[in-house]
Amino acid sequence: MERPLFDEIYASFHAKIVRYLTRLVGESEAEDLAQETFVKVGQALEGFRGEAQLHTWVYKIATNTALDRLRSPSLRETSHDPARIESVVSINDVDVWAGRKRLSVEQQAIREEMSSCVREVICRLPDNYRTAIVLSDLEGFKDGEIAEVLGLTLSATKIRLHRARTRLKKDLSSYCVLYRNEENELACDRKTDTDQG
Repeated sequence: MERPLFDEIYASFHAKIVRYLTRLVGESEAEDLAQETFVKVGQALEGFRGEAQLHTWVYKIATNTALDRLRSPSLRETSHDPARIESVVSINDVDVWAGRKRLSVEQQAIREEMSSCVREVICRLPDNYRTAIVLSDLEGFKDGEIAEVLGLTLSATKIRLHRARTRLKKDLSSYCVLYRNEENELACDRKTDTDQG
């Protein structure tokens, strides 16, 4: 098998990896981690034998780089920083879940509020759950690809995704008031202190 060229890998994956890392660690860290990822890709490229798919191999390197950074004490202190939370999931990500269509100003405001709630809840998930959710629901990876990226068996990956989604649903219901609007679309409002207790 012919080994891919670094320049081709970089051109194909750089923007995707920056977006992915932004969702995991926030915008302020993403570009630096992307550069670190591609340094590692360049160093490891000679050993790439094609046993894994190229995209899952690159994402695995990016994931490990991100998880190393997430475990560092300096990032732990800023893990709930609003700037980081804002970049975890965008309004377009929520559109993917809800189906795209033209929205009224009121619907956009509701959608933005929901997106903000979802961002904060995803950001507060444990790293292993957040990574699984981002790979599956935001990056569109299949379970087998997620297993490759995370170095898990397929059954362990399915269990992690199930637990992550269960936790996300539980956390969303405790942090947000979910309801159906006039168009029967899912919407939410943040719970206030009086709502929570």
